[in-house]
Amino acid sequence: MAEAVLIGEQIEDDEVQEILKTGTDLRQYAAQIEKEFKEVENRSIDDYIKESQNIANLHNQIGNTSNILERMESMLMDIQDALNNISTEITSLQKKSVSMSVQLTNRQSIRAQISQFIEDMAVPEEMVSCIMDSPVTEKEFVAHLNELNHKLNLMKELNFKESKSSQDVSDVLQKLKIKAMSKLRLYLMEQIYKFRKPMANYQIPQNAMLKYKFFFEFILSNERTVAQEICNEYVDTMSKIYYSYFKSYSTRLGSLKFEEAVSKDDLMGLDDSGPKGIFSKTSSLKNKSTVFSIGDRGEVLNQQLEAPIIVPHAQQKFRYAYEALFRSEQYALVDNACREYLFVTDFFIVRGAQAQELFNQIMGKTTALLIKNLETYVQDCYDTIALFLCIQLCFRYQLMCHKRCVPALDKYWDNLHAVIWPRFEQVFRMNIQSIQDCDPTKFPKETGPHYITRRYAEFSAAIVGITENFPNELVSHMLLELQEEVKCFMLRMAAIFTTRKEQLIYLINNYDLVLGVLMERTRDNSKEAEAFRELLSTRSAEYVEEILAPHLGGIIQFVKDCEQMRDKEQTEELKRQERRSLQLVANFSANWKKSLEELNREVFLSFPSLLTGSQLLQLALSQLVQYYHKFYKLLTPNARAQLVNIHVIMIEVKKYKSNF
Repeated sequence: MAEAVLIGEQIEDDEVQEILKTGTDLRQYAAQIEKEFKEVENRSIDDYIKESQNIANLHNQIGNTSNILERMESMLMDIQDALNNISTEITSLQKKSVSMSVQLTNRQSIRAQISQFIEDMAVPEEMVSCIMDSPVTEKEFVAHLNELNHKLNLMKELNFKESKSSQDVSDVLQKLKIKAMSKLRLYLMEQIYKFRKPMANYQIPQNAMLKYKFFFEFILSNERTVAQEICNEYVDTMSKIYYSYFKSYSTRLGSLKFEEAVSKDDLMGLDDSGPKGIFSKTSSLKNKSTVFSIGDRGEVLNQQLEAPIIVPHAQQKFRYAYEALFRSEQYALVDNACREYLFVTDFFIVRGAQAQELFNQIMGKTTALLIKNLETYVQDCYDTIALFLCIQLCFRYQLMCHKRCVPALDKYWDNLHAVIWPRFEQVFRMNIQSIQDCDPTKFPKETGPHYITRRYAEFSAAIVGITENFPNELVSHMLLELQEEVKCFMLRMAAIFTTRKEQLIYLINNYDLVLGVLMERTRDNSKEAEAFRELLSTRSAEYVEEILAPHLGGIIQFVKDCEQMRDKEQTEELKRQERRSLQLVANFSANWKKSLEELNREVFLSFPSLLTGSQLLQLALSQLVQYYHKFYKLLTPNARAQLVNIHVIMIEVKKYKSNF
C-alpha cells in the first residue's frame, strides 16, 4: 500500500509538472476533475440502486447467519458446562476409587494379620495328638514342636501386653509345653546316660544330640531350670569320663617309657669313662639315640605330629622316649578337647566367657591331672632334648587348636610352658656349668675329636634344628653361652699338648667335627656353623704354616726377608742374598719329593676324617706352590737355572690330589 501511495503521488506530481509546463489554468483543471467525480458518484448510485435487492438479501443472510452463530455459541457453552460437570464427576470417582483401594488394602492386611493371628492362636488337634503320643525323633514331632515354640513365644508377648485373647488357649499350650518338656528332658537324659556305658563311643550320642539340638533350645527358651539340670548332668558325666579316660591312658603310657632315664650323671661335661646305664648295652634309650643327639626323635614335630595316638595294649613290646608319649597324650587331648568345645558351643548355645567356663567345668580336672603328671616327670628330668621337644609340641598343638577355632586350651598351654621352661633352662645351664667345671688334665692326651665336643655338636645341632621354625631369644642366648664355654674348653684341652702342631691338630679335629654335624643337620648359614667355619679356617691356615716349616722353612723365611728388603728398596742387600739362595735351591732340589711324601703321610695320620685330611693336604700343597712361585721370582738368573722346573713340581703335586 505504501508503494502505491508513493507511485500515485509520483503520477500527480508528474501531471502537475506537465500542466505547469503546458501553461494550463489550474482552476479549470480542478473544475474538470470535480465534474468527473460527480459523474463517477452518480454512476455508483445507479449501480447501488440496481443492486439494492441483492444487498437486501445479503443483509438478511448475514442476519440469519448471526442467529445461527448465536445458537451454536449457546450449544457450545452448554457442551462446555457438561464437560466441566463430567470432569468434576471423574475427579470425584478417582478419589472414591483411591479411597476404596486403600480401604481394600487395609482390610486385606488386617485380614492376613487376623488370619495369621487366628492360625497362631489356634491349637490343632493334630498338634495335640503328635506332641502327646509321637516319639520325639519323628519328623512330625519336630515340626509340631517348632510350631508349639512359636505359639508359646506369641503367648509370652500377648501376656506382656495383657491381651485377653491369649487366655482362651493359654491352658492348652501350657499343658502341651509341660508334656513336650517332659519328653525332651527324658530323651536328652537318655543320651547323656549312654556316655556312662563301659567302652561307649560317646561321639554317637553327641551326634544324636546335635541332630536334635533344637530340643535344648526349646527347653532353654521355656524352662531354664530344666535346661540347667540337663547341662549340669552333661558336664558332670563328661568331666568324669574324660578324667577317667586320661588317667588310665596316662598310666598305661607311662609303662611304655624307657626303663633307663637320663640322670644328673649324664651332663655334657661329665666323664663317661665309667659305666653309665644310659650308655650301657642294656639301655633302651641308647638304641634310639644318645642323650645329646636327636636322631629320629625330632619326627614327633613333623610326620608324627598328627599321627594316630599310641595304643598301649597293642604296643606293649615297644618302648618310647618321653616326648613320644607326651605327643600322643597331648594329641589325644587336643582331638577330644576341640571336639568337645565345638559341641558345647553348638549344642548349649554359649559363646566367649560362658563357653570357656563350661569347657573348664568339663575338662578342668583332666587338664589339672595332665599338668600334675608333667610336673612329676619334669622335676627329676635331665633330658634337655625331651624337654625342648615337649615345649615345641605345645607350640604346635596350640597353633592347631587356633586353626580349629578353639581358644579354650590357651591357658592350659601356658601352664605347660610354665612347668617345662624353668626346668629346661635349669638343666641347660647345668650342662654349661658341667663344661666349666671340666679339668682337662683328667682326660687322655689324644688329638682326635673329644667326646664332649661330639656331645656339644650333636646337642647344638638338635636344638638349632628344632628352633628353625620357632626361634626363641632365650634359647639362642643359652646356645651362645654354651658355644663360648665349649670353645674355652677346647682351648684348655689344646693347652695340655706340648707342641703347637699338636694343639692345632686337636683344635682342627674338634672344630671340624662340630662344623660337620651342624652342616649335616641344620642350615649352612646358621650362626653356630659360621662361627666354627671361621675358627676352622683360621686354625687350618696356621696348621699349614706349621707343617710346611720343617720342609720349606728356609725358603719361607728367605721369601719374607727378601720381600721386606724389596719393600725397603735395599737393592745391595738383595744382591748379597744369592749365596743363601743357591744353598736353598740345592737343598730343595734334593729333598722336595721326599717332603711331599712326608707331608701326605703326616696329614693323614693326624686327622681321622679323610675329607678333612685331604682338604688340609691340598691347602698345604697350594701354599707350597705359592711360596715356590715367590721364591722363583726373587732368584737371580743363575739360581733359577738350577731350580727344579715348576711344571715338574705341579705334575708331582697332582699325584696327591684326592677324590674326597
